[in-house]
Amino acid sequence: MSDRAVLLVNLGSPASTEVADVRRYLNQFLMDPCVVDLPWPLRRLLVALILIRRPKASAEAYRSIWWEEGSPLVVISRGVQQALQQQLDMPVELAMRYGEPSIERGLLALAQRPGVREVLFMPQYPQHADSTITTSVREAERVISKHGLKIRLTVVPAFYNRPGYLDALVASAEPHLAQGFDHLLMSYHGLPERHLRKADPTGCHCLASADCCERPSPAHATCYRAQCTAVSKAFAERMGLRDDQWSQAFQSRLGRDKWIEPYTESRIDELAAQGVKRLLVMCPAFVADCIETLEEIGDRAREQFIEAGGEELVLVPCLNDHPRWVETLADWCRTEPAQA
Repeated sequence: MSDRAVLLVNLGSPASTEVADVRRYLNQFLMDPCVVDLPWPLRRLLVALILIRRPKASAEAYRSIWWEEGSPLVVISRGVQQALQQQLDMPVELAMRYGEPSIERGLLALAQRPGVREVLFMPQYPQHADSTITTSVREAERVISKHGLKIRLTVVPAFYNRPGYLDALVASAEPHLAQGFDHLLMSYHGLPERHLRKADPTGCHCLASADCCERPSPAHATCYRAQCTAVSKAFAERMGLRDDQWSQAFQSRLGRDKWIEPYTESRIDELAAQGVKRLLVMCPAFVADCIETLEEIGDRAREQFIEAGGEELVLVPCLNDHPRWVETLADWCRTEPAQA
């Protein structure tokens, strides 16, 4: 029996679609300094203003995609956990950065398992961002310190360029592309531009030129946009797509700050104006379908595309519990080297 255990970590979800639960979730999410990177007083004021109206609107959006079993993200992630557990002889737990099951709960459960000395911490984000991977790792380190847990943490970094991930992405999406399409849009969750600049270890590469993602740089190790671009190009190459058959955009803007472009909403209108009738949309920033895919793309973006003159928008499901993805995760769990 291995002394290793696994903790799968994703973003999170409110406990229910009740406004109070959504408000509680949004408060925890938005008060994270890795998400809204303002000084605490300004962050508290901004979040307080957001929480006046947004919980009600967000609750309605969640209700439109909520499953009978609960939040799609949590239900799908639980299915991945169970499928992964069947392939491994080490304990596997699930955690969410915000909401339940929490990272604290997951780590405490694993620490109580006999013989567990190492936790393979697996943030389920293909691309690096402080608002996803960094904050999850910091929370894990806080929990370990708070409780004095005698376990070491081995963090699986962003896996945007790992062959196993890319092969699984192709295997899951290929049947949908095989049904025919006019254009494929790869829509990633957006970030404020300042997040990219803050994560740039060189201090001078990210967003300094129009082709910064194309030019090699140490900044790419932590650059979200460069890693999104790398996924898009690798997927297109594996699928044999021409440059005019696909494009990339970013969704889910919040607030008035400048976010990375092009924006998904604008791109959808452009594609409809160009005569695209059957549009496929993938969301490779996510490994499991959630409100940003099911409601924002599957519902709102579909309506927008049809109103703009398109005929059909097809949301390509995320990896979810695709067998190839579960096999890839299992392989990483067995072979990922422990960190010193």
